Amino acid sequence: MSDVAVLGAGMHPWGKWGRSFVEYGRAAARAALADAALGWPDVDSVVGADTVRCGYPGYVAGATFAHALGWQGARVTSVYAACASGAQAVSTARAQILAGLADVVLVVGADAAPKGFFAPAGGERPDDPDWLRFRVLGATNPAYFALYARRRMALHGDTLDDFARVKVKNAAAGALNPLARYRTAVSAEDVAASPVVADPLRLLDICATSDGGAALVLSSMEFARRHGYRNPVRIRAVSTVTPTYPKALLDLPDIATDSTAAVSPPPHTFRAAIARAAYEEAGVGPGDLSLAEVYDLSTALELEWYEDIDLCGAGEGAKLVRDGVTALGGRVPVNTSGGLGSFGEAVPAQAVAQVCELTWQLRGTAGSRQVRGARVGIAANQGLFGHGSAVVAVR
Repeated sequence: MSDVAVLGAGMHPWGKWGRSFVEYGRAAARAALADAALGWPDVDSVVGADTVRCGYPGYVAGATFAHALGWQGARVTSVYAACASGAQAVSTARAQILAGLADVVLVVGADAAPKGFFAPAGGERPDDPDWLRFRVLGATNPAYFALYARRRMALHGDTLDDFARVKVKNAAAGALNPLARYRTAVSAEDVAASPVVADPLRLLDICATSDGGAALVLSSMEFARRHGYRNPVRIRAVSTVTPTYPKALLDLPDIATDSTAAVSPPPHTFRAAIARAAYEEAGVGPGDLSLAEVYDLSTALELEWYEDIDLCGAGEGAKLVRDGVTALGGRVPVNTSGGLGSFGEAVPAQAVAQVCELTWQLRGTAGSRQVRGARVGIAANQGLFGHGSAVVAVR
């Protein structure tokens, strides 16, 4: 059995609070421990998702959060995988539990993001593809998202109205989530009236940068049973796969592709492979899903994730949102939390936050955004430099 139990989930509300990421992570950790009805001394190990913009403490997030909660001897691990850091932290915690190294592991991710869109780190780094795509191509994150959107419009006939429908859907869910930064419903007209950032995407098509924190308390199933946790949410699979050669599609931050002159491309794109590996490990398929949390850096990118997690075929994502399939009350609601469009990016925390949402939904405690009868959920995102990220949770 590869399941581990989710005993607690907690978050610090997203926003722009002007405080240290350590404070957000500590608050989220305390909330998760309270949710699990455990004390900090009960934790055997802490896995922290790093926040690299916050100086030395961010690079040793495991020890930083352990220190903030009070030294008690727990083992610590620090993980960095860009936007996949939270899922890598969950994977590390799960591995420690399954290996018998710990019964209870606290996973924490938190960030204090810069104002505006992310910029390259300082200095001259011509061997860094992320630095190159900013400095050589001028491919900021919004510009890259816009290229994706234009590609979908050209290949599949997606429209600005389709992109707006994603924002309207996610804002409606976010309005019901007390932890979200943006809690106001918007209309398609509001999206169309917002300023153009990178054509064809407007301000409301693109997620903001935010402060926030999220935490999980994971345990072995044996520990959960011994301590009276009845039918806890379980993490059944974590996928952290890398791309397969040849990589024939441009993918942030790369600015070139592998040649397919001699070798045919793999049958699935990198993002599709992330979800497929998680399904295979969990023994479930897309038809089993009750809900999904995906990485909506932009409205157009969410449509692509529908296809990557096999909710539909290539080019059919827009039809799902038009038909209401992925809205609250639809067949497979996506981003019931409100998604990054409602939260913004707090990079090391966002994959952890996705699993928090799956946990609350599978417990049936998500309030007015609850998915009826939720039993299986997937959380999927992607980090720079080939970091895959998908988590399957069940109950």
